[in-house]
Amino acid sequence: MQTNQIKTPWYAFYEGVSAHLEYPREMSLYEFMERRTVPFMNNYCYDYFGRKATYAQLHRDIQTCADAFLRLGVRCGDRVSICMPNTPEAVISFYALNKIGVVANMIHPLSAAVEICHYVTVSGSEYIVTVDLCLPKLREVMKETGLRQCILVSVADSMPFHMKFGYYLTKGRRAKSVPGCLFWMKYLTKGRLAKSVSDCLPWKQFMAMGRKGAGNLSDTGRRSKGDDVAAILYSGGTTGSPKGIELTNLNFNALAVQGEAMCACLQPQDRLLAIMPIFHGFGLGICIHTALCAGCMDILLPGFDAGHCARLLRKYKPNIIAGVPTLYEALLRSGSLEGYDLSFLKCVISGGDSLSVALKQKVDEFLRQHGSNAQIREGYGLTECVTGSCLTPLHGYREGSIGIPYPDTYYKIVKPQTHEEVPYGEEGEIVLSGLTVMKGYLNDQEETNKVLQRHEDGRLWLHTGDLGSMDSDGFVYFRQRLKRLIVSSGYCLYPQYIESVIDSHEKVLTSCVVGISHPYKVQVAKAFIVPKDNVQDAEKRAELLQEIREHCEKNLAKYSWPYAYEVLEELPRTLVGKVAYNELTKEDRSDETA
Repeated sequence: MQTNQIKTPWYAFYEGVSAHLEYPREMSLYEFMERRTVPFMNNYCYDYFGRKATYAQLHRDIQTCADAFLRLGVRCGDRVSICMPNTPEAVISFYALNKIGVVANMIHPLSAAVEICHYVTVSGSEYIVTVDLCLPKLREVMKETGLRQCILVSVADSMPFHMKFGYYLTKGRRAKSVPGCLFWMKYLTKGRLAKSVSDCLPWKQFMAMGRKGAGNLSDTGRRSKGDDVAAILYSGGTTGSPKGIELTNLNFNALAVQGEAMCACLQPQDRLLAIMPIFHGFGLGICIHTALCAGCMDILLPGFDAGHCARLLRKYKPNIIAGVPTLYEALLRSGSLEGYDLSFLKCVISGGDSLSVALKQKVDEFLRQHGSNAQIREGYGLTECVTGSCLTPLHGYREGSIGIPYPDTYYKIVKPQTHEEVPYGEEGEIVLSGLTVMKGYLNDQEETNKVLQRHEDGRLWLHTGDLGSMDSDGFVYFRQRLKRLIVSSGYCLYPQYIESVIDSHEKVLTSCVVGISHPYKVQVAKAFIVPKDNVQDAEKRAELLQEIREHCEKNLAKYSWPYAYEVLEELPRTLVGKVAYNELTKEDRSDETA
């Protein structure tokens, strides 16, 4: 396949666009967002449990926060950890750090203490912004690392008054910064107890520091530029240990420009349901940065339960949803949207994990039945290029395809572990090149050199470790992770293909196929099945598994038949909602298999 001979380029699917886009190559991501939002200053930029802020207020808060960081002693080139869910404080902190040229080290707040210690240490962070529910872990982290200061935020800080009260009577009880987390005690003392207990600086006091004195300190120092590292994100660790991924200002800004063009429907004041977390490339790159640069309003959610999706749709009526397949599985399970009009939904994007053809068909039919013209659009990407770099066109779906590459992003398929391209339609490793490709892995040049390789065409290509193909029109077809390949008695089994067959069964919601050890075949396939309707009765489970076995035997080559089947209520997930394949291969579940 020749990458320069794609018959149907991306812009053929969109009216009035140029073949190549213009990029802010020298701007920081904050500068770009600031300039793009000048016309929208009076528009709302986020809605947090009913409390809204305009873009003008957001920029004032970023200014104050940036000055507060400078007064605290943070300087350009430093690294500061943000260990937060999706809250206004997390967004403000991220952009404030970028405004003064500081790298944001993004950490999942549900990470174990030992993991947080590692992320803080490897990044060289001396300051951390975190949520009060993490405080028990932070005490240990501060002892074991070089952290000098913890800025403590409550999830309830930006909530409306009535929701603060409810929070501290429920989830807030788990926060140990104040004994009992009584609402009146915490707020009458204005966080002083939190400081005395943990030597942490409460968010309100921190922001008050930024308001002291005259002038804006953050406007006087050196600013971050396009090629400077803006953020460190960590890979999900679904098939190995997480790595720190260094992403630049240009990576994020190019994504915002490309993402807006590919979505082809982002409009100022559109409401985007920001489900994906800020510490994830999908959440930070698309749901936050791309959405804000387009003048949209983010519906911020600090925690997301897929089972509550129907309630969120009814409450917020978002125009755009960007989520993982788990979200759409929950939509299909929900009975509370029966007869409900979803015509407000105009863009539905799935990424972060594989979306089967069967699940897409079921979701599309669900949307049609509920009055929406939207069809679920699958994207493909990885944190090493921020997030998505390939997306189904607005009016150009091809069954089984993950779409076409983003503007100014180049894909080709090569023989694994080589630079040699394969012909159209032939499978190989997906490699890509473009402005969103990472700077490298944090403190790991050896691993960086393995995945970022200069090819004979002079371009730097990211070797994804994913198996796929491309047709002559430029549509890409993802097969699966190369590491997920199952070799059984010399045959190559493709779990994702087997899953697509199982998912097409009318009684199946979703499935996952993994390789398990076998005494003489080396490995065999085992299928974990989540049925549409919960099946508790053992006899009915056995009947269902027999139906699925017969379905596989009818639709799969004999060597691809799963060796064992098991019914689960749900698949194990990583902290960002991807299927945790390793969890399914860890334990011997033979007592429940068929």
